[in-house]
Amino acid sequence: MRQVSHPGELSRQTGMAPRIPALSPDRASLMTRLMYRITRGRFGEVPEPFTVTARHPGLLLAGAVHETLLERASHTLPASVRELAVYWTARRIGCGWCVDFGSMLMRMEGLDLTRLTEIDDYATSSNFSADERAAIAYADAMTTDPHTVTDEQVDDLRHRFGDRGVVELTYQIGVENMRARMNTALGIAEQGFNSGDACRVPWA
Repeated sequence: MRQVSHPGELSRQTGMAPRIPALSPDRASLMTRLMYRITRGRFGEVPEPFTVTARHPGLLLAGAVHETLLERASHTLPASVRELAVYWTARRIGCGWCVDFGSMLMRMEGLDLTRLTEIDDYATSSNFSADERAAIAYADAMTTDPHTVTDEQVDDLRHRFGDRGVVELTYQIGVENMRARMNTALGIAEQGFNSGDACRVPWA
């Protein structure tokens, strides 16, 4: 793994640094260092969006609390339905970091990653269930600008997942739109979570 002592050094070595430099632990507050330690313990490395948002400690804390509550509350939908919809959203926007991290989350959920090679053909592929296809189509309709969601589509989703499930699915897709658009705007690229080579963390 590459040894980098300072975030600025990353751009000199790879040309892939985010547009706002990551906040290294030696410049972070005690609370931020503790949050870094928790996320590193869970994921193996500190997610780069986390280290960039750390430049605004209040939003870092708000985001961490929100993500924790969102994870704890999102158990109405099957994991495959939720994660595939979020994964499609990340791809639709073009967030490489989100695709990388989302693939890792699916692997941690024990989901089959090999079928992601066929996700562009989700509408006809037998590797995706009818519920998964409906969720991916909804993610696509929501993420298109302007969105193309229809009454009939939502009625179908209500039949499949219930009102609670549709709200959860809509919330998850909406949040991923925010994540993906923030990460792409800030120039945050793949970090290697799904490959196990998270070498882009500046202080690794």
